[in-house]
Amino acid sequence: MPILDILKECAINVYKNTHDLIGTIEGQEKFEIGAGGDVSTKIDLLAEKSVFEILKKNSFNPNIVGEECGFIEGKDNGLVVMDGVDGTTNANCGLPFYCCSLAYSSDTNLKSVTDAVVFNLVSGDLYHASLSTGSFMNEKKIQTAKEPSLSIKEMVIGLNISGLSEDHFLSISKLVSSISHVRHLGANALELCYFARGSIDAYIDIRDKIRAIDMAACYLIAREAGGLIFDTSGKELNTNLSVNSRMSFIAVANIPMYEWITNLIN
Repeated sequence: MPILDILKECAINVYKNTHDLIGTIEGQEKFEIGAGGDVSTKIDLLAEKSVFEILKKNSFNPNIVGEECGFIEGKDNGLVVMDGVDGTTNANCGLPFYCCSLAYSSDTNLKSVTDAVVFNLVSGDLYHASLSTGSFMNEKKIQTAKEPSLSIKEMVIGLNISGLSEDHFLSISKLVSSISHVRHLGANALELCYFARGSIDAYIDIRDKIRAIDMAACYLIAREAGGLIFDTSGKELNTNLSVNSRMSFIAVANIPMYEWITNLIN
């Protein structure tokens, strides 16, 4: 079975096994601190278990890295990068915006991701991409908002400010005051998919906190949809796909948009 199809099956299994626990006291039960540094809930652990079930069913044994399990060495080539539930806080609070994020990489860095799936665990929308084949939502091709219909001031900008330092907050104050529509929905992987489909004109996270694990799948989906993703130095985003790797990024549909944003960030 093609790797992309295995990832899709994994994501659907996560949905089947976690759906009835979302928003319940049982689902919020806390366990040990996961490899990513956050406390694992029952939903998180069940989601990862659901992925392992499908990998085993398909006799697919790659290396694996996940927020709860950390790094697991496999016998097959490549690396599966998984966040069983991205947006766990939303899920536990009953806020309808969270997803399953899965990627396959031929090597250990972000640029080597070749297959990606992000499954909206609320709506059932399935986003996927494979290298050089484009990005899709429910098998329909998607692309970023190349020519925003609104003025720059009226663009919809995704901006993650959770736990933003005072210095970082001051650096974006001019940008925030220059636009009318700022959004942050609590699940970066899914928000980048909304960027990929053109619902959000740009997405910014300069906190130096987002994990590479969270970005692996949505990075490829956004790129294959025509998006450009840069680090804060202006280089094309790339990093090691490890549990502890964190980053900042700016995702845009075109260079003029990137220049406009960076000119407003101190």
